[in-house]
Parts: sequence; C-alpha cells; structure tokens
Amino acid sequence: MPELPEVETVRRSLFPLIKNRTIENVIVYFPRMIKEPDVETFKRRVRGQTFKAIERLGKHLLFKVGDLTMIVHLRMEGKFMIKAIDAPKDKHEHLRFNLSDGQALCYYDVRKFGTLHLKEANTLYTTKPLRHVAHEPISEAFDFNAFAEKLKSDRPVKAAILDQKVISGIGNIYADEILFCASIHPDTPARELSRARIKKLAECAKTILNKAVESGGTTIRTYKNALGVDGMFQLHLNVHMREGEACKKCGRTLKKKKTAGRGTYFCPTCQKKGRKT
Repeated sequence: MPELPEVETVRRSLFPLIKNRTIENVIVYFPRMIKEPDVETFKRRVRGQTFKAIERLGKHLLFKVGDLTMIVHLRMEGKFMIKAIDAPKDKHEHLRFNLSDGQALCYYDVRKFGTLHLKEANTLYTTKPLRHVAHEPISEAFDFNAFAEKLKSDRPVKAAILDQKVISGIGNIYADEILFCASIHPDTPARELSRARIKKLAECAKTILNKAVESGGTTIRTYKNALGVDGMFQLHLNVHMREGEACKKCGRTLKKKKTAGRGTYFCPTCQKKGRKT
C-alpha cells in the first residue's frame, strides 16, 4: 500500500491544492529520503520552481516543477498533507515545501520507506527509478503483446503481475482481486497461461483498477489519501482480507496462503489449481 488507485487518488486530490504555487523554501528532516541528487543540490534546484502538474506512472508520482520532475514513491504509508507554513513539525513529517501562498506541502511517512528522485526531462525514463517500469493496464500506452511476452516465466502468476517490470501499478490487494476476476489460481506458473487467459487477465486488471480509482482506492489499516480521506473500494473486495468468508460467486469458503512470500487470498473452487488455462 498504496497501489495505483491510491496513488492516482493522491494525484487528483493534491494537484488543485498546489497548482501554480512556487516553492520558496525546502526543509529536509530525513535526508535519506532524497535518493538523487544530494540534499543540498536538491534544495537549491527546486527552490523558486513552480508546480506545473502531477503525473503518475504505476505507483510513482511525478511532480513537474519548472523543467524538472520530482519522482516520489510513497512505499508503504507515505502521504502528503497541506498545512500552514508556520505550523510546527509533526512527528512523522520528513519533508516540507514552503509555498508562495503561505501554505506548506508536507510529506509524512511513519515507516520512512518513501523515496524521491529529481530528474531532468531527458533522463526521466532512461535512468532509475523509471527506466524499467512497465506500462499500466489502464494506460493507452499499454501493449498487450509486450505484456504477454514479459509474463512468460516459471514464476507463479501472482508474483509475475506484482513485478513492476512486467506490468505496473499492481500490488498485493489488486493482484488478489484481478486473479479472482480472471478465475486463475495464484500459484499457476505464468508460462502456462494461454493467450486467451492472458487477455482475460489484462481485461480484469483494467476493470478492477478503473473501478478502484473511481472508488478512491482501498483503505486498509492506516492508509488514507493526500487529504486524509478513506478510499471506498474495500467495500467491493471479493477475496482480499476475506479469509474464512463465503465466496460471492460460488458460496464456498475463501482461503489464504503464501505465494511468493505474500499473503494471498483466493477461492479454491473458482480458482482451481491445475485447471487448464
């Protein structure tokens, strides 16, 4: 958490609050968050820049500041908040941009896992962290043939669709929901999927993610969006976090197991292991 729908919700809710605001000063409380360039260079280069747009690729937020791009990965629990420029620092606040309107854009992260890279336009997609990030299923740039080719491996299909180099934006929650939608057992070796089943998988990914975006994402445990608002897609979950409950399709009991080291929820009847795919 957060995954594509949650990050998209952050993008949509946050940009109107900072659009055309100029960064007057930057305070970095946790230097390890800034991965590139060094902290002093980062502060010097973004000072005086104006927020022009926020774009997104997979789980990454792309803040357009002048001719530069700040790439932010929220990791587990990162979030942005707006508060008064003279408000005191909060416990889990690690980065603050003081803006020209008297407000401050602040980054919070309980676990301190979030990262930030500052890039020139000509290196944005040719260097880390975006160099190998695949297109997401809800993007017009999504290439089904490229996805089908990248999917070919001996890994369980769940592990494959969690790989951001294969398809971006999908994390543990939506992987479970997508595989249930496609009636695919999470342990199925990805290379065994027929082209028809891969097409179904891609279609389900698009459907599930779009529906989750419309619902503002999923709120599980402590994650809220940029304004501290809960998403509502958890009301539509079919399998994730529903171990022991009845399957909405067949009525049988939903199970939980480990796949590729991740807690995985599925229906052993609708997603039969070994079913011809």
